[in-house]
Amino acid sequence: MFNDDVLAYLEGFLTEGRKQRFLEVLQQRTRYVTVAIEDVYQLHNTSAVIRSCDAFGIQDVHIVEDRFGKRLDKNIAMGAEQWVDVSRYSTTSECITTLKDKGYEIIATTPHHDSIPLSDFTLNTKTALFFGTEKEGLSEEVIQKADRFLKIPMVGFSESLNVSVSAAIIIREVMEKLKKAKISWQISDIEILEKRLDWTKKSIKDVENIISRYLNT
Repeated sequence: MFNDDVLAYLEGFLTEGRKQRFLEVLQQRTRYVTVAIEDVYQLHNTSAVIRSCDAFGIQDVHIVEDRFGKRLDKNIAMGAEQWVDVSRYSTTSECITTLKDKGYEIIATTPHHDSIPLSDFTLNTKTALFFGTEKEGLSEEVIQKADRFLKIPMVGFSESLNVSVSAAIIIREVMEKLKKAKISWQISDIEILEKRLDWTKKSIKDVENIISRYLNT
């Protein structure tokens, strides 16, 4: 059960400007669209994708770390990982199953497989955007289990962009489409309260001891 009293007490440690900033950001957050990153090799690319999710309002990121281990560089993410909820998976199957069970449509980003151009893409339901490795792209498992395919149209000699660049372009465009659609895309009131508490706790030093003293008074 959510403890409103603890939130109210802890927010007393924040400036009014920071509290207002949390509220403004949370009004633009969504779980209707999420992002999954599959076995990205370069550390900075995973972190940069997370930063783009934070910048454009996506709350959840899913990372498959099957082949290369942890791919999160906090220096590149520049603190974004503390504002975005990151779920890690040891296999692609686990990630896809989890997202499908939550009602997400799996969208594979790839220039192949009769992909939909980004400008023509429409949101039909909750959407999970999958991004793959720098050289090989998405695994065959994602391709086989995807519901649809999405691409950024190219007019030059290059067939694809760096994964973090592609993700930034696609995330921004998809979020613009989402906000123009007649869809209830924002996180719920209780989710806003939960994230306010989470972010407030992350903003206060020695917060657990502060909470313990408050609850024992």
